[in-house]
This record gives sequence, structure tokens and C-alpha cells, in this order.
Amino acid sequence: MKSECRKRKIIIVVGARPNFMKAAPVYYELKKIDRFRVKIVHTGQHYDKEMSAFFFRDLGLPRPDIYLKVGSATHGLQTALIMERFEPVLIRERPDLVIVVGDVNSTLACALTAAKLCIPVAHIEAGLRSFDRTMPEEINRLLTDQISDFLFTTCKDANKNLLHEGIVEHKIFFVGNTMIDTLVKHLSVARKLKVREKLGLGRVRYGILTLHRPSNVDDKRVFQKILNAVSNISRIMPIVFPVHPRTENFLADIQFLHYDDEFKKGIMVTKPLGYLEFLSLMDKATIVLTDSGGIQEETTILGIPCLTLRQNTERPITITQGTNILVGTDPAKIFRVANKVILKSRTKQNKPRRPKYWDGRAAKRIAQILTNKLEK
Repeated sequence: MKSECRKRKIIIVVGARPNFMKAAPVYYELKKIDRFRVKIVHTGQHYDKEMSAFFFRDLGLPRPDIYLKVGSATHGLQTALIMERFEPVLIRERPDLVIVVGDVNSTLACALTAAKLCIPVAHIEAGLRSFDRTMPEEINRLLTDQISDFLFTTCKDANKNLLHEGIVEHKIFFVGNTMIDTLVKHLSVARKLKVREKLGLGRVRYGILTLHRPSNVDDKRVFQKILNAVSNISRIMPIVFPVHPRTENFLADIQFLHYDDEFKKGIMVTKPLGYLEFLSLMDKATIVLTDSGGIQEETTILGIPCLTLRQNTERPITITQGTNILVGTDPAKIFRVANKVILKSRTKQNKPRRPKYWDGRAAKRIAQILTNKLEK
């Protein structure tokens, strides 16, 4: 009888900012269930402590129960360090389930460590594919899905990908998008912050630029091409550029601050923004230029045109059902498409569209499935 009543211990792993938004609603839903004991492990892959604290504060998450303090490193070294530091945690805690989210190195490292100890793994945001194996994130997605026991997907395309790769159907659960759960919960609070007014934009139309992927910021030539296109767009409307910690070093490397004033005039470089601040800014934007996966999803729900500065996306639903357009990194194409979108936005507003189950209840579905499936 005691065994049947034992509370099931669940560890939720986070490592980088996108993980926080995807994990937060799941954490809160599981905490409501008396049968579960839930702990948060932060690997420290996101090594900017101040930014990490901003996101935990904005999302109302408690301090992590365990912090691995891994920090920045090469992909191989970072993955190895996470595994080395996570394994003793698993041996000590003996959880009944490890939940990993997204596609960062922490996702794969912790899933692999748990699987080798025969601890069940749940992967939130499973099945997304860019079909580009030069992306480290694609390798993380593929391998994590192969060793997971519960695969929670955001769209039916992801289900098809998993089935095509030989994942058995009973492991796959189409639940929706937990990142949208977070957006739905916090949008009204974010709107009250009026960040655009604080930046001096008032009622002026503006765009947003975010960049962080190595393929865009590590290659000086590509980075400068993107900035050239953005400079041209900024002559039409100001562009706010919150600089990711990773990107800041590369701005210095190409001596952006020494570019002539005409080039930089319409580009407003700001410090990194917290989740609520950025959501507030994005909510009123005319256009967003980004290489982020999550922003493709958020702009779809907000009805804001999104130009993705990549050759592919693992989130095709944001194109077929959303506001996303793949433009790559060619400056002429970026400017041409942006100019067209901006002109169109003057006469036509984009109505927010919601793919199936992007309704703010994905975490509830996950909690219900785990309640039913985990051994009683």
C-alpha cells in the first residue's frame, strides 16, 4: 500500500532562455498534482546570470533546486560537462521521470544521462525538424527523440516526422505549444509595461531585430550583410536591436560602434530585455526580423509579420498557418520582402491565427497525460 501512495519525483531540466518559457507552465501544472514532487535543475548553459535571473523573475519561477553551473564552452565540452554534473544528481535524487525541453545542449545531455540510468525521459517540443544537420540543434532534436519515452509535440507535422523516423505511435502525444501557454498568461501584464514609450518610440511604427545563431553572428561576412539590409530598412522605420549576450562580442568585433552615423541612425541598439519587456515591445512592432525559433511562434500568435533570417525552419507551421517568411541572409531579398511587408501593413492588419492546441492549455494536457501514464 505504501508503494502505491509514494509520490513520484519529477525533475524538469532548463538550461537556456527558451527553455524557461516552455518549462514554466509545465512546472506549475505538475505542482498542482499532489502525487508529484517536482524539482527544477538549471544546468547553467545560459551563462549570463543577470539575464537568467530576469527570466526566472518574469515567469514567477522559484530558484532552481539544483544549479549545475556549467557555463559557456564548445558543444562537445559543454555537453560532456552537463552529463558529468547531472549524473550524480540523478543517482542521488532517483527521479521517476526527467523532463527536457527544446533543442539545446542541455536537452540532449540530460536526456542521454537519464536514459543510460534507465530513468524515463519526456521531451517537450519533440519532432521538430529543419532537416539541416549542420545545425547543432537538429542533432540534439534527433537524438533526444530517439531515447525519450514521452514525446510531446506542438503540431501534427512533428508527429509525422517522429513516425517516419520509427518512433512508436504510443509514445507520441500531440499537446500543443507550452511557449504559447506562457505568452497567453503574461501578455496582459507585458502590455502594461509600455516598453516602446520608455524607449522613446511613442506611437512611431518600428521593427525589431534579434540575432544569436552562430551561422549569422560568427561569420563576419554574413553578419555585415544582415546589418546592411537592416540599415536600409531603418531608413523606412526605426529598428530596435536588443543585443543577445552572444551577439555583443561580435558587434564589437566588426566595430559596429565605429560605423558612420548615417548607417546606424535608425538602428537602436539596446541591452538584452527580460521576457516581459521583450513581449511588450514585440506586441506593438510592425515587423520582426529574427533567427530565433520561438519568436517565429510568438509572432504567429500576435499576428506580427516575421522575417526569419535563415535558409530553413523547424517550425513550418509558422509559415503555412502563421506570419513567418523565410528570407535567408541575402541583403537585397531581406530589404525587398521587408519593404513589401511594411507597405502592406499600412493598409492591412494581420489577424492572429492559432494553430490547433496553441491555446494556452498545452501544459494541462501534458500534466493529465503524465498523471494517467506514470505508474500509480
